[in-house]
Amino acid sequence: MGKTLSEKIIAKAAGLEEVSAGDIVWVDVDCAMTDDVLGPRIEIADRMKEIRDEVWDREKAVIISDHYVPPATPKQAEIVKFTRDWSVEHGIKNYFEYIGPCHQILAEKGFDLPGTVIFGTDSHTVTGGAFGAFSTGCGSTEMVGIFITGQTWVKVPETIRVIWNGSLQDRVMAKDISLATIGRVGHAGATYKAVEYQGEAIRALEMDERMAISNMAVEMGAKVGLIAADEETDRYLAEIGVTKPYTKFAADGDAVYCETLEFDAGTLAPQVACPHAVDNVSAVTDLEKTRVHQVYIGSCTGGRYSDLAAAAAILKGRKIDPGTRLLVSPASQSIYIRAMKDGIMETLAEAGAVIMAPTCGVCAGLHSGLIANGENCLATSNRNFLGRMGSSGSFVYLSSPATAAASALTGYITDPREIG
Repeated sequence: MGKTLSEKIIAKAAGLEEVSAGDIVWVDVDCAMTDDVLGPRIEIADRMKEIRDEVWDREKAVIISDHYVPPATPKQAEIVKFTRDWSVEHGIKNYFEYIGPCHQILAEKGFDLPGTVIFGTDSHTVTGGAFGAFSTGCGSTEMVGIFITGQTWVKVPETIRVIWNGSLQDRVMAKDISLATIGRVGHAGATYKAVEYQGEAIRALEMDERMAISNMAVEMGAKVGLIAADEETDRYLAEIGVTKPYTKFAADGDAVYCETLEFDAGTLAPQVACPHAVDNVSAVTDLEKTRVHQVYIGSCTGGRYSDLAAAAAILKGRKIDPGTRLLVSPASQSIYIRAMKDGIMETLAEAGAVIMAPTCGVCAGLHSGLIANGENCLATSNRNFLGRMGSSGSFVYLSSPATAAASALTGYITDPREIG
């Protein structure tokens, strides 16, 4: 019987010839990541003192301060300081701060490798699935065990196969693929299942956009969101200087899936997730009279170089609506620098955008651009839960960077294909 992508990766990590959906096995973890929010200060520091206050592999542990930076309050500053000091005390070789959301940094620093197993104390660790890695989230207590032993248990998930055929229209982006998929599956339709993306539309995407798709698999409840590694994966990894060998897996032709969904990318219109659920998805054309007071282009879902470039192409030579605020937060420091050198940041700023630090602060409603009671925000981030980005009386809509840029111009949710 053929095997799915997740079954092959888990079998390798467990040292077994094969595994099947429903099996519970112990796996070796290739990369363990935690951040300032759910990192050492929560349970990890105290629990490790009780058991064994030593990290199993200081090269494979990664700690990233990204949510509370730059700190907006003394309490946030203390949290970042504790995270930094603990990392130094325990000899963590890979501690990063102020350079961007953890999921983007894992990718840029070469930790997201095909065929590996990655655990992180953030649900959007599923981003690494874009590289063909079994990359998933866990709690801080589970991370204690991983930090001490380098292992954890996994129940092999069933897999939903999601096939996207055809080619995307101009100004329709990977984020639209993701939202349309979530709209079909539902917010809990893939709970503890792997979602494996296939099809020519997926293969045509560059790594930036594949990461946006895998990032949001958890919004369907998925354990992982997988895309098989291919030549594009190799190109990206070579470009960032990865020399470490890795194993690329692909699902067998006769692999067993619990469900198969097929979509036509050629007919896909830009999508928008409406308050207060990510699966409350509509075509942009159904929402074009919806006023937006703030537009946010950024986060580990919508702040990559291709996202900023797509927004700049629409905003170049134009000014945003005077009643709308446009906040832009690049997904990493390196993206910020690249976009600045290429003139993208200048284009965005000249259009009226406020350029911000690479941070999770806006997306998670922790600092830097919270929204007030009664305000609508259109964001390229991954969640629009009640009170997510500020007041519990505010409303968050989710879209692609192209739709966000077009909407900033008009002050209303706008189809980017209508902007000349």
